[in-house]
Amino acid sequence: QVQLVESGGGLVQPGGSLRLSCAASGSGFSSYVMGWYRQVSGLQRELVASITSLGSPRYADFVKGRFTISRDNGKNTVYLQMNSLKPEDTAVYYCNARRFTTVAWGQGTQVTVSS
Repeated sequence: QVQLVESGGGLVQPGGSLRLSCAASGSGFSSYVMGWYRQVSGLQRELVASITSLGSPRYADFVKGRFTISRDNGKNTVYLQMNSLKPEDTAVYYCNARRFTTVAWGQGTQVTVSS
């Protein structure tokens, strides 16, 4: 079993940057595909980015060129570097771990992009 805790969210102006972190506790982190999802109130949770156990990243079209996902297996941590933030990026961001299916979700961290 693994538990995930996100941090790094907050209020930022349009065009600004934030780095989200997701710290995992428990065994097996290096074997998981890790992902970042986001959810706007009233809408469905959507995939932002994912990264395989070997470090291969994938991105949703709406963040390509702006966000970067990375992982440090030695620290059991996955990151989401968010640059050129837009108001439409405002959402709760969730960390996810899976192998064949999801094994854990974090509690979420709020990102608000506003002037």
